[in-house]
Amino acid sequence: MSPTINLPIPAKKALRKLGRNIGDARKRRRITMKLLAERAAISRVTLGKIEKGEATVSMGAYAAVLFTLGMVDQLQNLADANVDIVGRELEEENLPKRVRTPQSNKGRVS
Repeated sequence: MSPTINLPIPAKKALRKLGRNIGDARKRRRITMKLLAERAAISRVTLGKIEKGEATVSMGAYAAVLFTLGMVDQLQNLADANVDIVGRELEEENLPKRVRTPQSNKGRVS
């Protein structure tokens, strides 16, 4: 029996969509589940769970399947700072209001 993970509904929906997208990509490439599982070095059962978007499957297994499908580049952009609008807005709030030039050490005695 698989352990259950309590995820927020939007996260569950995102995983299900990812699973469907992976399944669709496999089908577009006309690759059987058995062959994709072999190439990704995972079991056929695990691939089935991935295509259902189950949260109990390791991220490494998802990454292996994406790599095998030639789609791993998209994985590295998931939490990219360039598209983190909230994080960038929070960072901008903490920027100093003005910047001062550093004082020189001329005329100072240590």
